[in-house]
Amino acid sequence: MDTALTRLAGVRHPVVQTGMGWVAGPRLVSAVANAGGLGILGSATMTLDQLRAAIREVRSRTDAPFGVNLRADAGDAGDRVRVIVDEGVRVASFALAPSRELITELKEAGVVVVPSVGARRHAEKVAAWGADAVIVQGGEGGGHTGEVATTVLLPQVVDAVRIPVVAAGGFFDGRGLVAALAYGAAGVAMGTRFLLTSDSTVPDAVKARYLAAGVGDVTVTRAVDGLPHRMLRTDLVDSLERSGRTRTLLRAVRRAAGFRKLSGLTWRRMVGDGLALRYGKELSWSQVLLAANTPMLLKSAMVDGRTDLGVMASGQVAGVIDDLPSCAELVERIVREAGETLKSLEGLRAVR
Repeated sequence: MDTALTRLAGVRHPVVQTGMGWVAGPRLVSAVANAGGLGILGSATMTLDQLRAAIREVRSRTDAPFGVNLRADAGDAGDRVRVIVDEGVRVASFALAPSRELITELKEAGVVVVPSVGARRHAEKVAAWGADAVIVQGGEGGGHTGEVATTVLLPQVVDAVRIPVVAAGGFFDGRGLVAALAYGAAGVAMGTRFLLTSDSTVPDAVKARYLAAGVGDVTVTRAVDGLPHRMLRTDLVDSLERSGRTRTLLRAVRRAAGFRKLSGLTWRRMVGDGLALRYGKELSWSQVLLAANTPMLLKSAMVDGRTDLGVMASGQVAGVIDDLPSCAELVERIVREAGETLKSLEGLRAVR
């Protein structure tokens, strides 16, 4: 399938694997790249040295293009951009809209810049600053999410910008790819669907929990970090929602200290990142501190396999996924289903 996305990124199929922290590591990213999609490393939970090593490991596993996702508001975003440039990475994606300066630096180095957005105005802003494409995530998507459904948000953005738009939130098969193309998108981006593959390093017990979930078991809560966060409904989530402010803050401090030790960040840097997160979102200082929960709570599930102690970010599509194909099998299936769907539509005729 030849689209503006495949031409821009140099991949065979208009399918993107999103940069999920603790999940999108070298094995998953290289498997997606070898399958013909665009794999994206999740760098937010990596140190700079780990990021450089991960990039080189992906390159040792594949000759295909791939990308790196980073937080635009992180205190070391500039350093991460320089690693991306130095290592010759094809695509840089952002969990939040990057600054004009970061976009310029990447584009001058020949890196394709693809921010993720959740609103039309954000897409218009980054397009005006020179972004090469945007990933548009509707409310169905996992992790931090908005309230507007993909089917409403996507056409707004497609009509507003003149750069390729990649649709995210609610996609898992070839029918969804065709639907996104019909709206004017150049491809789809998927997180939960790639998390639930045999190439994903997420522990089997956690994958089993996802596969057992129904659509109604996926919820949105602010209890983890003060922001709307879509994840599986678990006893831990229920407990966090019931906890008083003092108990919650004590947990946050303890987990923040754990992440600081693991990441090598200083308290000053962590506070700085918290301030950046707070900006424009009307978060209280308590919520800024709670944001430090997220990396460790995600690691508990996605790395350590503790479904009782960790949170499991999830798109609503978890409720309709029931298998664990390899990335090669999944991408091939999506492309085949898309072709079959397009062929079936050829027989439709407008009623006069």
